[in-house]
Amino acid sequence: MTRTLLLWCPDWPVLAAEIIDGVPATGPVAVLHANRVIACSEQARAEGVRRGLRRREAQGRCPQLTVVDHDPGRDARAFEPVVAAVEEVAAGVEVIRPGACALPARGPSRYLGGEEAAAERIVEHVAQSCAVESQVGIAEGVFAAGLAARQGRTVPPGGTPEFLSTQPVEALGRPALADLLRRLGVRTLGDFAALSAGDVLARFGFDGALAHRMAAGRDDRPLAVRRPPVDLTVTADLDEPIERVDVAAFAARTLAERLHERLTGHGLACTRLGIEAVTAHGQELHRVWRHDGLLSAAAIADRVRWQLDGWLTGARRGGPARPTAGIIRLRLVPDGVLAQTGLQPGLWGETGEERERAHRALTRVQGLLGPEAVVTAVLGGGRSPADQVRLVPWGDERRPTRPDATARPGDARLSDRSGAAPLAARTGAVPLSGRSASLPSWPGRLPPPSPAVVLPTALAVHVWDAAGEPVTVSARLTMSAPPARLSTDATVEALARVGVGRGTEIVGWAGPWPVDERWWAPAEARRRARFQVLLADGVALLLAVEHGRWLLEAIYD
Repeated sequence: MTRTLLLWCPDWPVLAAEIIDGVPATGPVAVLHANRVIACSEQARAEGVRRGLRRREAQGRCPQLTVVDHDPGRDARAFEPVVAAVEEVAAGVEVIRPGACALPARGPSRYLGGEEAAAERIVEHVAQSCAVESQVGIAEGVFAAGLAARQGRTVPPGGTPEFLSTQPVEALGRPALADLLRRLGVRTLGDFAALSAGDVLARFGFDGALAHRMAAGRDDRPLAVRRPPVDLTVTADLDEPIERVDVAAFAARTLAERLHERLTGHGLACTRLGIEAVTAHGQELHRVWRHDGLLSAAAIADRVRWQLDGWLTGARRGGPARPTAGIIRLRLVPDGVLAQTGLQPGLWGETGEERERAHRALTRVQGLLGPEAVVTAVLGGGRSPADQVRLVPWGDERRPTRPDATARPGDARLSDRSGAAPLAARTGAVPLSGRSASLPSWPGRLPPPSPAVVLPTALAVHVWDAAGEPVTVSARLTMSAPPARLSTDATVEALARVGVGRGTEIVGWAGPWPVDERWWAPAEARRRARFQVLLADGVALLLAVEHGRWLLEAIYD
């Protein structure tokens, strides 16, 4: 377990009420939630007020009691300066709850000369910076350190189990579990930790198992330390007051480059930019600019220049009165900071420059050769590879003709033998691509992986059986014989472009997969059966039989 230093501020809800609302914590004060006391001041405890009392009973014990409603937001806001003060001495602070924060003890103890010295230094710094009294406990784990902080002690290394063994079971902070353990004769954390972990899980459930780990000195999770936010603001103090726009633009460009370098160094980018200026007469100017994308160095410089131009020349254009003196300080505050995921600088320029350069070049080609000269592919729905890709001219809206998620019932009538696995079981063939267990978005759609090359025009081929007879497929999807050889009448140049020989042996095949499209419209009806075949040279093809003709539609990689 990690040695943990935990700082605890007693009666924090009461102190937060004093800090935020001005309620004097030196008097009898009680903080109530759901009509019960959850925290009270020392003066209220002296009058007999305790946690858990109802409001009427607490006021009966202390008639002059000041009652404050519980406000978690108030407690958190008041505790933030305390956390910041601790971070000034040691890094890696985790806020446990408003009023308690923890950090690994190794760093500050080695830097400040020991654990006792580190605890004293942190308590003293919090008292001086925030005027808040606190106590520090050090032990193995957050839970043990919290109990030690209530006693203001440092548990020796390795002594945490012994320290916890004497603590009552109420220290777990689970009243129902503590009451049950008391009735079972388990009164201390040592007695609880001695029980078998399996028996505890079976009897008390998951929450009881976590409590059992805590009682044994083992936390349920490590510290999740808080990292102080990075100061990304850049400021430029100018030697001479600036009253001219061109001089201000030069200073703005330098400041914009500094801001962009700082953001890039942390892997960040911003979508909003705050521009602040201070004049020689103390006048403060502020404006926020928003951008739909991520602001680059040039975009930041342009917005700063535009804003300075508006401030320095506004009166001459019917706008607000210009500043009474020149600008002596410029400050850029990035807002809307986002992780710059996938926007790392390229090999030959800043992020986005390659895309802009490509866009200009493609637009110029379109201007010379026409809009259809440059097209991009858009994936969509369909049953064949050619249907699933649509070529769209560069710059047009990239919307598929057939939405991928749309499947209209009745678009296709699939045979009972449309699956690859039943057919392979009958023929002994092995499918070249696996079928998905779920129904695809388009009935009859080819299973993945998709072919690597889709021919713009299907190539006519011939499929022969072992006896040299043509292979035919009947209307009931019955094959005359298993395919054994493939040939084509295409030219050598056409075959070379698609990577298929003039005559090749078939060593594996799967199919047929039938599709009967738009059968209700005879003029648009299309019925075909598809096959996947593997050639002897390792090339995999997608074939289709339509009107008795074999066609080569696509090639697998």
